[in-house]
Amino acid sequence: MKNPVFPKIFLLLLVILLGSCSARKQMNSAAMSFEIGEHFNSIERYRKAYRSQKLGAEKAEMAFRIGESYFKLSDFAKASVWYKNAIKRNYADPLCMLHYADCLRATQKYEEAITWYQTYLGVKPDDQYAKNGLESSKIVQEWLDKPNRYMVGIVKELNSKDNDYCPVFVSGRDNEIIFTSTREMVTGKRKSNITGTRFADLLTSKFDIQKQKWDTPQLLEENELINTTSDEGAATLSERGDLMIFTRARYDKSKDLGTELFAANQSRGQWSEPTLIELVGDSIIAAHPSLSADGSTLYFVSDKPGGFGGKDIWMASSDGGGFGKPVNMGSEINTPGDEMFPFIRENGDLYFSSNYHPGIGGLDIFKAKKDEKGKWAVENMRAPINSPGDDFGLTVIKGEVEKGLFASNRKGSRSDDIYSFYLPPKVFNASGEIFNKETNQKIDGAMIRIIGTDGTNLKMRADGGRFQLKLKPQTDYVFAAFKDGYLNDKVRASTVGLEDSKEFRFEFKLSPTDEPVKVNNINYATGSYQITEESKLALDSVVQLLTLNPTITIELMAHTDHIGSDQFNSDLSQKRAQSVVDYLISKGVNSARLVAKGYGETWPKKVNRELAKQYDFLKRNDELTEEFILKLTPEQQEIAKGLNRRTEFRVLSNDFHETFAPDVEK
Repeated sequence: MKNPVFPKIFLLLLVILLGSCSARKQMNSAAMSFEIGEHFNSIERYRKAYRSQKLGAEKAEMAFRIGESYFKLSDFAKASVWYKNAIKRNYADPLCMLHYADCLRATQKYEEAITWYQTYLGVKPDDQYAKNGLESSKIVQEWLDKPNRYMVGIVKELNSKDNDYCPVFVSGRDNEIIFTSTREMVTGKRKSNITGTRFADLLTSKFDIQKQKWDTPQLLEENELINTTSDEGAATLSERGDLMIFTRARYDKSKDLGTELFAANQSRGQWSEPTLIELVGDSIIAAHPSLSADGSTLYFVSDKPGGFGGKDIWMASSDGGGFGKPVNMGSEINTPGDEMFPFIRENGDLYFSSNYHPGIGGLDIFKAKKDEKGKWAVENMRAPINSPGDDFGLTVIKGEVEKGLFASNRKGSRSDDIYSFYLPPKVFNASGEIFNKETNQKIDGAMIRIIGTDGTNLKMRADGGRFQLKLKPQTDYVFAAFKDGYLNDKVRASTVGLEDSKEFRFEFKLSPTDEPVKVNNINYATGSYQITEESKLALDSVVQLLTLNPTITIELMAHTDHIGSDQFNSDLSQKRAQSVVDYLISKGVNSARLVAKGYGETWPKKVNRELAKQYDFLKRNDELTEEFILKLTPEQQEIAKGLNRRTEFRVLSNDFHETFAPDVEK
């Protein structure tokens, strides 16, 4: 009798063997897809192989490669799961830690990202990419919490559930665009092994002024001249809109034939047969074109030899019949990472995206301007233009206003969606109030003089003691307030270098010329007339006031309290007044404008409204005589004596004119 157990064992072993072979086959197939950059296919195949229990030793490698494929597709949330899996399985390549940190930053887990960047730098301390990521993780939350002046909004009518990106304005105007899309209406229904999405086509839409929105997008053309069964997108147009250069990625059944640039002309609404632009020879990438306004220079992206690593931005000049030898834009723009999606504005500013320059996460958009020496200065456009996701393909409407469109897969997007942006003009408003320095009441009818480095020279009346006006950017201003019977006052303001709008508010304190003006913070040692260093700072304000009011002469008045003999106080106050005059003369004030007078204790302080508010034991018009002071408490007496010990000045005349002695030949 046959043993029934043997066939069952045989069948079980056969199933296990076949399963093992199938898993091994899946892994080998996934590895091939991964090596040639078919990220979507490699994910599917690796995930199937990963389920096999027979490939346990290889699972760390598979987890890493699945993470890498998601990373290349900018799906950072899923990538981080697989990187974490690989790390738990002790995957040896430090690159896993670096890209895990990148994913944590892109998903706004900044503290964790900092930890993993630091861990990676412990192994690779000289890696500048990691240093950039670490620095970005430390500052990005502040960027997000304090966005700049750009206004950003999604353009719903241009977007679909599929990818929509790389808009470009026709003739630089804001009423018609061409953009790239993978939506259902595209000509080629085949899906990319790289992204898993349909091959893209070029679409167009016009802005409906009455409805204030974009019309339903349509295919740019339907004769399969521009839009074919290949992958088209990322276009640029000549200034008149009659020449278009666009990207096309061609495929056959077995391999990727590379990404190339094609040119097509438009006449009477019809596009010509596109022709290949020979720029990069056998390089696999020539993409993302941008044509200068005069048509003389073509900017594009390539991984051709001679770059800085990854994808670089190159430029080629027109030679009449085409474009000459490409030139790399250099290390100020390009990095060991990827620089892509250039757009050159008519004023020479360059916009592009990078995953290496310090940014918020994924691809960030950068703006580059040439300085006086012709070097590019690159700045991150920050939030809200940039986000933790990918931000790219920015285009600007022709004109002075910075306004346009870009693409992003940020939170709230269904995939790659088109967003609008607008930089409102900086607004600088100035307003002010003019007060009587002694009474703190507004002065009606005072005049304001405004002088600016841009040539501004205005005079305006401050009705009700108030004024307001708009200021210009990049300008230094001087505001002077004046009225008969008062000393002039002035302030300075500047809009130079200000990145945001600002409200300037000024208070002018005009001292009446018919009353003594106290000089605050003038102090002397007990019984001394030597001016302290702190007092000199206060007297410098008197120098400024005399400079601002060049026609006045003043009497410097020094007062003491009632302690001591009348003669001692008189002599001491005179010496103190003279010390002040001597200091002002040392600062360049004409001695003819100054009179020193010591009043000792003969002119007690009279309480004004401000002092009455400050000290509840004093009332307005109280005179701080010795008799009055002696009725106060000891603490109140010290305060009152301190108020009597003061230095003041009063205006004697307002008709002084500086005279200069003529040179005398020796």
